[in-house]
Amino acid sequence: MQSFEFCYLNADGSLAATVAACCANERQAKIFAHAMKLSDTTHFEVWMGEKLVYERPERFEDSHRDDLDY
Repeated sequence: MQSFEFCYLNADGSLAATVAACCANERQAKIFAHAMKLSDTTHFEVWMGEKLVYERPERFEDSHRDDLDY
């Protein structure tokens, strides 16, 4: 199992909470992050070591849509 760190941020970007947990893979870590989300936080990140593996909302969620050919 891999070790992940879950960082929950307030609207102003300050750290609200961190949680460390072991998950079988990145998919399980993403599910765990959503399940543990604090109701008053606006953003969260999932880290595996120094690698950011998931965040919500995504910073560049819509920025690449202009590049797509429809």
